[in-house]
Amino acid sequence: QVQLVESGGGLVQAGGSLRLSCAASGRTFGSYTMGWFRQGPGKEREFVAAISWSVINNRYADSVKGRFTISRDNAKNTVYLRMNSLKPEDTAIYYCAANYRGGVTTGQGSYDYWGQGTQVTVSS
Repeated sequence: QVQLVESGGGLVQAGGSLRLSCAASGRTFGSYTMGWFRQGPGKEREFVAAISWSVINNRYADSVKGRFTISRDNAKNTVYLRMNSLKPEDTAIYYCAANYRGGVTTGQGSYDYWGQGTQVTVSS
């Protein structure tokens, strides 16, 4: 069982930056591929980024490539999402998710555990 708690969301102007954190409980954090998803107002939840348990592999949605960076610190049981050059269309609730021993996948159904989400609002 893994519990995930996101933090770091907030209100930021367009062009600004935020860093989201997701703290995980459990001793096997290093065995999970970790992902970030988001759900904007009136939209379905979508994939943002994922990073393998080994840190070797990562993957990004086209909409965030070059602006967002996913990273993890297995010693701290934490995964991060650094978001630069934020745009109003990045406004969403951001969710952290864990996929036990899975690949770096974009499919929500592949993730076993989810956090409650943190709100990111980008003003124009």
